Amino acid sequence: MSSQPPDPLVPPEPEQTAVPVHGGDLSVLRWPARSPDAPRVVLVHGITANAMAWARVAAALAGEFEVLAPDLRGRAGSAGLPGPYGLERHAEDVAALLPSHRVPTVLVGHSMGAFVTAMAADGVARDRVDGAVFVDGGLALAQPPGADIDTMLAITLGPSLDRFGRTFPDLAAVRAFWAEHPAVGPWVDVPAVAAYLARDVVPAEGGGLRTACVTEAVRTDGADVFANEAVLEATDDLPFPTTLLWATRGLEDQVPGLYDEVRLSHLGLGLQRITAREVPDTNHYSIIWAPHGVTAVAEEVRAAVRR
Repeated sequence: MSSQPPDPLVPPEPEQTAVPVHGGDLSVLRWPARSPDAPRVVLVHGITANAMAWARVAAALAGEFEVLAPDLRGRAGSAGLPGPYGLERHAEDVAALLPSHRVPTVLVGHSMGAFVTAMAADGVARDRVDGAVFVDGGLALAQPPGADIDTMLAITLGPSLDRFGRTFPDLAAVRAFWAEHPAVGPWVDVPAVAAYLARDVVPAEGGGLRTACVTEAVRTDGADVFANEAVLEATDDLPFPTTLLWATRGLEDQVPGLYDEVRLSHLGLGLQRITAREVPDTNHYSIIWAPHGVTAVAEEVRAAVRR
């Protein structure tokens, strides 16, 4: 009887490290390179995610690159860092990960992390970054007219917000919650994804588990994504050509997702030197988990280093 081939995207165990930032230490996962002179890749996660969301992408890049993935302020291992929150502060935190000596460096941002990547590349880290890749984020999102931030977050994030304010008795209950999610559900038993979901929770007062995400951080960051002009204009003057990889389906596995060809045609990408590339048969989450999504991200990182 033949056995299943090994999953090529099973990541090596990352090193848990920390980087000093304003107010304390930023929690960072590190997958080292084989060479001390290897290029560096910084992977920036989405609005309610954490560093382990990137584990399968890290598996495709580790060794060839030094790979760093922070838990953004207000999430997972960085939940204890104080405010103020907002994408400008996240960009400053990301810049703190860049080495004092110059090595080729690429920023990769998923969802809200793509907006953070744009802010860093256009601002505080402009002279220390050589390329960027946006993954299903970074460009202005559609929003209903007149909606407040809580409504826009509920519409955009959908069932992933339902875990806020809930207590789960154990990790099995956490898994069961995510198994019902239309986009995440098919992936809950993939080891790297299970580790990502486990990293999201911490002991709750009185017992059980709750999300480590700080609600204030999510609301502040969401307001920036939807309405902060400095954030929305950060792609106007990027110092290098940039690629947006976009998923066919959205956060609830629906069509269209955050972007489609019609929406992208109205965003002036040619003037911004941004090339949009669809990653078919992916949703907002699986674009960084599915093998062909991971390959697409890794290819764009390598292309950015060559440029």
